[in-house]
Amino acid sequence: MPAVVIVGAQWGDEGKGKATDLLGSRVDYVVKFNGGNNAGHTVVIRNPDGTAETYALHLLPSGILSPGCVPVIGNGVVVDLSVLFEEIDGLEARGIDTSRLVVSANAHVIADYNRTLDKVTERFLGSRKIGTTGRGIGPTYADKMNRLGIRIQDLFDEKILRAKVEGALELKNQILTKVYNRRAVEVDEIVEELLSYTERLRPMVADTSLLLHDALREDKTVLLEAGQATLLDVDHGTYPFVTSSSATSAGACTGSGIPPTEITRVIGIVKAYATRVGEGPFPTELFDEDGERLRVNGHEFGTTTGRPRRCGWYDAPVARYAARINGVTDFVLTKLDVLTGWDRIPVCVAYDVDGERVEEMPTTQTGFHHAKPIYEYFEGWSEDISGAREFADLPKSAQTYVEALEQMSGSRISTIGVGPGREQTIVVHDLL
Repeated sequence: MPAVVIVGAQWGDEGKGKATDLLGSRVDYVVKFNGGNNAGHTVVIRNPDGTAETYALHLLPSGILSPGCVPVIGNGVVVDLSVLFEEIDGLEARGIDTSRLVVSANAHVIADYNRTLDKVTERFLGSRKIGTTGRGIGPTYADKMNRLGIRIQDLFDEKILRAKVEGALELKNQILTKVYNRRAVEVDEIVEELLSYTERLRPMVADTSLLLHDALREDKTVLLEAGQATLLDVDHGTYPFVTSSSATSAGACTGSGIPPTEITRVIGIVKAYATRVGEGPFPTELFDEDGERLRVNGHEFGTTTGRPRRCGWYDAPVARYAARINGVTDFVLTKLDVLTGWDRIPVCVAYDVDGERVEEMPTTQTGFHHAKPIYEYFEGWSEDISGAREFADLPKSAQTYVEALEQMSGSRISTIGVGPGREQTIVVHDLL
């Protein structure tokens, strides 16, 4: 049975949580394979009586909301244990069973000193700041690459844990005290905090690569869920304004232990417009009333941070780039309903870079910073489309808009979101 990857095809916040949730009842495992609690998924579930339940997930895979599905935190994730258990407790209080959760023994742990370093480094950078969430994600991935990291499995051997914390703090305390004028961190306080989670964590921990291998051999379906998005990928994003992990379909393999030969479908999530948070280039960004209207109508505020998102029009070269980098087989187009009410809707089809028309994303950081969008304009619509369940239910102008995006974006659009609810979806082609 297939291993299917869901990735963001813009700068994040495209609606990956809803897409994963839509498939959750049809898959056996949902795996978060990168990132940490620096991003979030918002999932809206409609109750039989018509009321809606909204769930904001930060660290847990979206599959936690689907009964019978096994949610997995893969080895590529960095885990803030306090956030993990706070999130679990919040869901349990709302009647959600979280007992199926499995956590990789090889996932890295965010220690308190990395949260501190993240915040003080951003302040130190001033105008050159990256725009991180300050949650210790980047410093923890840096420790992983520098072989100074603490893994989940280390919490079950106090001797190893203490040795690793001592080794990390030999360097970090020098930086904190001599560069940033902060107090030194005590080894005992870090070890004590991490050990406090051990007994509750122990039943969740497994060799998740083996677990997923066996699941695929047993004809189970595995869904691999990316945090962040392609344009925030540390290798393929708008570097240095990126996250610290691999948010592409290739990252799904390294972050889960599933080989690339098992991946049968890659689903890219795109909004009907575009947003990003933090710093970095964003050619179609709007600074006028249209940008504010998109922000308000689309509720474009960070799930994790509450930060207002930067808003702009759809960028077709970005979508084509994401399709190429990830091998996207299907796009899910979200938030089409947010565009209702515009007389005409611009779409960026190319860039003007220093007077030259460029059809694809510029190769260099400088070129992308200087890129100015070249727009084509499409007729808008005023009808409420939130009740549409078939493509034919959409106004003709909305159909034309979707068909144009599909032609420009490098892969077919298989699903269209017309509202935040699980049921507010048009399925053109089945995703499994």
